[in-house]
Amino acid sequence: MNRPATVLVAGATGSIGRYAVAAALGQGYAVRALVRDRERAAGILPDGVHLVVGDLTRPETLGLALEDVDAVVFTHGSTTSERDVRDNDYTGVANVLKALVGRRVSIVLMTAIGATRPGFAYAQWKLRSERLVRASGNPYTIVRPGWFDDNQPDQRSIVMLQGDRRQSGSPADGVIARDQIARVLIDSLRIDAADHKTLELVADRGPEQDDLTAVFASLTLDSGESLDAAKDVVNLPVGNEPELFRHDLASIGAGSPKATG
Repeated sequence: MNRPATVLVAGATGSIGRYAVAAALGQGYAVRALVRDRERAAGILPDGVHLVVGDLTRPETLGLALEDVDAVVFTHGSTTSERDVRDNDYTGVANVLKALVGRRVSIVLMTAIGATRPGFAYAQWKLRSERLVRASGNPYTIVRPGWFDDNQPDQRSIVMLQGDRRQSGSPADGVIARDQIARVLIDSLRIDAADHKTLELVADRGPEQDDLTAVFASLTLDSGESLDAAKDVVNLPVGNEPELFRHDLASIGAGSPKATG
């Protein structure tokens, strides 16, 4: 996987996006931030980032933001309302991937731990956005963070899990600092072992690692034969999925792998 040069951060003014912008600048990328309000963003984001006005939910506004980018990092996120997650989180990913069809661009997507919990309609839309990324044919890393900022000061050792088994819906599922989430998102762009991996991200007691290559390398690759992540247990047959998702999947992933379940 070639290291990208120009990175677009979606959700750049959010609580994770701000850290992701800083991390990408610190690692030497040309950073483009997709923002709705240029003046507000200029007061939030550091010098050196290129602000591009656009809206993930309005595909006609994305052309300039996506022009000549090598990677897109999705840090946007809304509430636990099914409608909000569908209309913002999911639709934003779908719109970008449809705009990129035919171009090979590295994708880093932040969703949430517990995305596979059965019966949670909002989580299923996050899961559907993951499926679109896997079907797109692009290099990708999908990160499902635990609960933000509930970690203790000595709880900085980064842990990557798979299978999405922690589904209590509370900090008992795992905790992680916002700056560490951003670091993992941006580090995944330059670490070959992160490609085609889906992981739950939490912190354990101990110091933060200097290099995450070995941690990424310990993970199982997602299968090219499934729309779902390695070790996940999911029962969402594509034929029973909403028409919106099936239409987007057909647009983004012609010849895509079959879904499990």
